[in-house]
Amino acid sequence: MSFKSFAVSEQKLIYIAFLIILLYLSPLFIFGENAHIRVHDNLDSNLAWYKVLKESGQLFGGVNSTIPQIINGLPRNALGTEFSGIVWLHSIFPTMTAYALSQTITRLFAFLGMYLLLKKHFLSDKKYVLITIGTALAFALTPFWPSGMLSTLGMPLALWAFLNIRKGERGWKNYLVLALLPLYSSFVLGFFFFLFAIGVFWLTDVIRGKGWNWRFFLSIAIMTSIFLIVEYRLVYSFIFDEEPNTRDEYFHARLPFWWVTRLTFKNFVLGHTHVMTVHGLFILLVTILALIVVICKRLWKQEKVFVFLFALNFGLSAWYAFWFYKGWLPLTERFHFMDTFNFARFHFLRPLVIYMGFALGLKIIWDDNKTLKNTVPYFLLSQIILLFLFNDEIIYRKKPTVKEFYAEELFENIKQHIDRPLSSYRVASIGIHPAIAQYNGFYTLDTYNNFYPLTYKYAFREIMDKELAKNKRLRTYYDEWGGRCYIFTDQLGKHYMFKKNSKKTLNNLELNMEPFKQLGGEYIFSALPIENASEIKLQLENVFESGTSAWKIYLYKAM
Repeated sequence: MSFKSFAVSEQKLIYIAFLIILLYLSPLFIFGENAHIRVHDNLDSNLAWYKVLKESGQLFGGVNSTIPQIINGLPRNALGTEFSGIVWLHSIFPTMTAYALSQTITRLFAFLGMYLLLKKHFLSDKKYVLITIGTALAFALTPFWPSGMLSTLGMPLALWAFLNIRKGERGWKNYLVLALLPLYSSFVLGFFFFLFAIGVFWLTDVIRGKGWNWRFFLSIAIMTSIFLIVEYRLVYSFIFDEEPNTRDEYFHARLPFWWVTRLTFKNFVLGHTHVMTVHGLFILLVTILALIVVICKRLWKQEKVFVFLFALNFGLSAWYAFWFYKGWLPLTERFHFMDTFNFARFHFLRPLVIYMGFALGLKIIWDDNKTLKNTVPYFLLSQIILLFLFNDEIIYRKKPTVKEFYAEELFENIKQHIDRPLSSYRVASIGIHPAIAQYNGFYTLDTYNNFYPLTYKYAFREIMDKELAKNKRLRTYYDEWGGRCYIFTDQLGKHYMFKKNSKKTLNNLELNMEPFKQLGGEYIFSALPIENASEIKLQLENVFESGTSAWKIYLYKAM
C-alpha cells in the first residue's frame, strides 16, 4: 500500500468515526425534550442549576452574593464559575439544545485528543491506524458525567500538548489547547488530579537526570494558573470563606478493610458512575491477553508503558477504595482538609489510563502473531457496539423523558392554583427531586448541593428530626454528608422518584411543621398521598396530573 492510498484510507476512517459519533448523539437532536438522559447528578441537579442561575440575574454575582430561589439564599459560589462554557451554553440556548451541543463538543474533542495522542506519541507507525482511530472512537463514546464536560475526556488532548512541549516543540497549538481546556472542564472534577500527575511526571524527569525542562514546567504552571483564575469562586470559598458549610461535615473514612478490598476489585472491573468506561468485558480481556503476551515473551522493557498503565489502573482503583478506609480517621481528624477535599478523585484519571492501555494492548496483540492479529478489529468493533448499548436512550429508556421529568405543564397548573408571586412563598418536595420545582421557578427550602451553610443544614434537619431518628442509614446519610438536603422519611428511604402510577402511600409520617414554617415554608409537593396529613398539620389543597408529566402531585399546605 502506498503512502498516498494509506492517507486516504486513514482520512476515510476518521470521517466514519465522526459519522458514528453523530449517530450516537442523534437521539438528543431528534427527540429533544422527549429524549431519555441520565437523572443522577444531571436532571436532578446540574440542569436545573443552570436554569436557576440563568434566571436569577446572578450569573456575575459577587463572591458573597446568594441565589434567593434556593434555601432562602444559596451561596452564588455553590453554582460554579461563570467562565464555564457549559454555563454559557445553558444561558444562551434552551436546556436540551445546550445539552446536545455540550455532548457533541465533548465527544468530538475526546476523539480528537485521543487520536492525536496515540498517533503522535505511542502508535506512530502507519500499520496501527485502525487501532488509533478505533480506540479514539471508543473513548469518545464512553458514558461520561455530562456536566464534567472535558474534565476527563479532555485529558488525552492535554497530555498530547504537554508531551509535545516536553519534547521541545514550540508550536502555538499546544499552548492554545492548555489555555482553552480550563474553559470547558472542571479543576476539582478532573484536572487537579491530572495536573498533579503531570507535575510528578516532570519531577521524575528531573530526578532521572533529564534536566529541569523549564518550558515543560511553565506549561504546567500556566494551565494551573488559568484554572485557578477560572475557578476563582472555588478558590475564594476554600481559602477566604470562614462560614462553616456542609463540606465541614463530610466524613468519608468509615469502611472496614475487607469492604475496601472488595471495593478495589469492584472499581477495577466496573468503574465509577462519574467516570464510566465500560471496560469490564472486552477492554479487560484485551488487557489480560496483552499482559500474558508480555509475561510469556518477557517484553517488560519493550512494553514498559503498557505495564505501567496496567499497574497504575489497579493502583488508582485501590486508592479510590482505600480513601474510604476507616484507618484514615486519625489523619482526617487532625487534618481537616482531608475531609473537605475528595482526594479519592484521583481515579478520574482512569478513563485516560484504561483507553491508552486498551490501545497499547491491541498493539501488543497485533504484533504477537497472525492469529491474534486478526482479532484486533473484532475487539474494537465489539467495544464500540457495547458502548452503543450504553447510549442514554437505551440505558434510561424506563426513566422519565426530560419533558416528563421536569413536567412544566403540571407545575404551571400548580402556579395558577396558588396564584401568588413565586418569591412570596417557599415549598419543599417529598418523593420527587426538589430540582423539579426549582426548574419550574419555585422557591425551595430543599435542594441538592454539597456546598451550603451548615446552619441551614441544622435548621432544615428539625423538620424531619423524628423521621431520621427512626432510620440509622438515613440519619448517617444526612448528618455525615447532607448534600441532599431533602425531606427524608423512614418509609421511603433514599428514593426520590415515585411516578404517578405508584400505589404507595405515606402513613405515620412524623414531620415538624413549625420549623418548616419558620423557614418560610407553606406548601409541600408530595408524589404520594399522606394518610395522616391532618395529624401533622398539613391540609390537602388539590391533586395535579398531566399527560406530559411522570408525576402526580399532592399539594399540601402547612396549617
